[in-house]
Amino acid sequence: MALHITGDTAADTLLTENPLALLVGMLLDQQVPMETAFAGPLKIEQRTGAADAAAIAGMAPEEFLEAFRQTPAVHRFPGSMAARVQTLCQAIVDEWGGDASALWTAGDPDGAEVLKRLKALPGFGEQKAKIFLALLGKQYGFTGEGWREASAPYGEDGSYRSVADIVSPESLTKVREYKKAMKAAAKAAK
Repeated sequence: MALHITGDTAADTLLTENPLALLVGMLLDQQVPMETAFAGPLKIEQRTGAADAAAIAGMAPEEFLEAFRQTPAVHRFPGSMAARVQTLCQAIVDEWGGDASALWTAGDPDGAEVLKRLKALPGFGEQKAKIFLALLGKQYGFTGEGWREASAPYGEDGSYRSVADIVSPESLTKVREYKKAMKAAAKAAK
């Protein structure tokens, strides 16, 4: 299994090998291009030396914010997103012993349970949790019963709705086209 989300081999390798990096990338995936969001964890690691929840949660907030602000910025809203990443990491430490993968491995959970666990995380609403669950099922080896149903519509086989469906430059193009069509439809409905 190897993820191909950012177009940057080093960033994609970190996402593939580090479950926390993947979770942080999903958290950052708002109001910036997907590739920028999912490349964020590599920038964080390169700038802080931290790639685990306890280290990130334990950093001085000003120091962590400074790493977010360096050019190129980790996110277009460095202040709020740096705080969100630290809050998420603290929750992983407090509730999952610092192991992000425990969200989908501890106790052999089914899809509905993983969705519930994801929605309990700071910064993860219904949609973000469903997209992340679909990503786990489609590309990260999660096989918990009912994951497709719990992540609907993002778990649908053969769809190009979200980051869960990006496996190549071609699929990235299809996801972008889908998102563009959805925005146009929403605008037309107003």
